[in-house]
Amino acid sequence: MSDPRHESGAWSGDAGQVPSVGPFLSRWLPELISFRRDIHQHPELSYQEFRTTDRIVEALEAAGLNPVRLKGTGCYVDIGHGPIAVGLRADIDALPIQEATGLAFSSVNDGVAHSCGHDVHTTVMLGVAKVLADLNDSSPLAGRVRVLFQPAEEKLPGGALRVIEQGVLEGVPRMFALHCEPKVDVGHVGTRIGAITSASDTVRVHVSGDGGHTSRPHLTQDLVFAMAQIAINVPAVMSRRVDVRSGVSVVWGEINAGIAPNAIPSQGTLAGTMRCLDADAWHRSGALLDEVVGQVASPYKVNVEVEHIRGVPPVVNGEDETTLLENAARDELGEDAVLLVEQSMGGEDFAWYLQEVPGSMMRLGTRTPGGRTFDLHQADYIADEEAIGCGVQVMTNTALRAVMLRARELAGQS
Repeated sequence: MSDPRHESGAWSGDAGQVPSVGPFLSRWLPELISFRRDIHQHPELSYQEFRTTDRIVEALEAAGLNPVRLKGTGCYVDIGHGPIAVGLRADIDALPIQEATGLAFSSVNDGVAHSCGHDVHTTVMLGVAKVLADLNDSSPLAGRVRVLFQPAEEKLPGGALRVIEQGVLEGVPRMFALHCEPKVDVGHVGTRIGAITSASDTVRVHVSGDGGHTSRPHLTQDLVFAMAQIAINVPAVMSRRVDVRSGVSVVWGEINAGIAPNAIPSQGTLAGTMRCLDADAWHRSGALLDEVVGQVASPYKVNVEVEHIRGVPPVVNGEDETTLLENAARDELGEDAVLLVEQSMGGEDFAWYLQEVPGSMMRLGTRTPGGRTFDLHQADYIADEEAIGCGVQVMTNTALRAVMLRARELAGQS
């Protein structure tokens, strides 16, 4: 799949200046695998990642680093000295899913599992911090790298907002992250310039009326019929009121009303999600959704109340940052390692950082070559552990390139 990209203006770096990551990684890889299996076996939900945070802090301190705990859960650590050159982020929370992988290190916490690969994200960034610390000891970095272990990515609107509120992003000129991709083989990464994820909101529509008998709908408000019109027509109208290229998608996952076949209920609720591929359209869609629901319900004289819970905007990858990341991946994994991936309809709270600073998120291949293609947020999702080393190599190389880029930017300002 080809990707029409513009190389001009994107700093590619001098690959000869970037130290080889492999020799430093080999020292830590067995320990990283053990660490990943431990946190996989002990997953924790959003804002409850106390043990996970403790394990990360212990591992960083054992490497001679000085992590800083965030309020509640999560932490960050700086490697190097001087101005911050780049931030790297991992998310550390798990999902409310009963694991069904059969792995020897399956979750021991009932109903909680790392079915989105955050255990891999966390382990990769721990490995990056350790390798960067070794590199900094052998030859001091030309700037400071901040590695962030963020809580509550899975809980809308995302733990990133709380991290930003605590000032962790202050002085960070650009951010990078990665996400497991079970449709891509280990040894490859997926990238995309522009939006790589979608906006994702929760929508609840509360409908009420007087109630009545099903033999006399004309004497009351036919609540269920009105709800059916909302369920069918709101998604249709939204698709005609917003540019189709914005990809606005309203899909209902829950409809509740009534307890008897011959009684028109007085209360009902529809709930679902609204997803959007375009950031500008996402910002406009809230008021439009209220308007459309009201217009569709109006002929039936029911009362409607729309509860629109904002989730996250799309993750929009910068061109320069994505090119930098791709060059790092090719340097570490080979010229054919980078694939163009489609824009996901899923949401990711890394988007909040990119509302503040430029950056890029890559997809880390976790599928065993020739093996089964799993899906995220499924109870049986298994990531090939070979992906951990690949992730450490690419993200460490990315950090080193970003450090050199920032040094050049600051030298140009002086």
